[in-house]
Amino acid sequence: AQAILAQARVLKIALRPQTACQVILMTSLSTMARGSASLLGLLGSAVMAQQPGTLQPEVHPDLWMQECSASGCDWQKGSVVMDANWRWINKGGQNCYTNDDTWDPALCSDPVTCAQTCSVEGADYASTYGVTTNSFKDGVNLKFVTEGQYSSNYGSRLYVMDSEDKYKMFRLKNREFTFTVDDSTLTCGLNGALYFVEMDQRGDWDGHNNNAGAKYGTGYCDAQCPHDIKFMKG
Repeated sequence: AQAILAQARVLKIALRPQTACQVILMTSLSTMARGSASLLGLLGSAVMAQQPGTLQPEVHPDLWMQECSASGCDWQKGSVVMDANWRWINKGGQNCYTNDDTWDPALCSDPVTCAQTCSVEGADYASTYGVTTNSFKDGVNLKFVTEGQYSSNYGSRLYVMDSEDKYKMFRLKNREFTFTVDDSTLTCGLNGALYFVEMDQRGDWDGHNNNAGAKYGTGYCDAQCPHDIKFMKG
């Protein structure tokens, strides 16, 4: 796969239900890009801020990548982070977002109160979301359905990280981006995608309205304008 882009972009991978038999699921990632932001993902009312949770530690799964030049390739350590929209939004263990896909008025009477009250929780990547790295830590395994202790999760959306709190920004002009996909165990009806979107490197973190930032997968931006995004600009 080749990509020639003039500006830095975020890389996204998505897996969603589809009527056609098309699947592109990323389980291994290598790159010849330098310096930028990246996203991997499987797909499953808005307020204007996000706060980090304290109930579940946020530990990003490792992802090693290669950057290559005429003189050879060097391994670089990165990681992936779960998009904030998949995460548990809570106040002290109480759901802020209900099963009816609405905000609980007892905790979120208005956007400002909700932003100040509710937190974006850390992710249990393997048990809750079915996201693991392979044995060499140079690829990601993504499940579409994961039966967790408290609920069932469908799909996921991940971003590649450059550090603990910054997305990896890919500047691909006159460069090549390559990756490997294993879809041998997937059935028909799923559509996987890996692509770039333009996002703020820190996930719109500003230390005020958004204290969660890229570490918790905030700041998603997509021209498709999905209507299930819980937070805007963070």
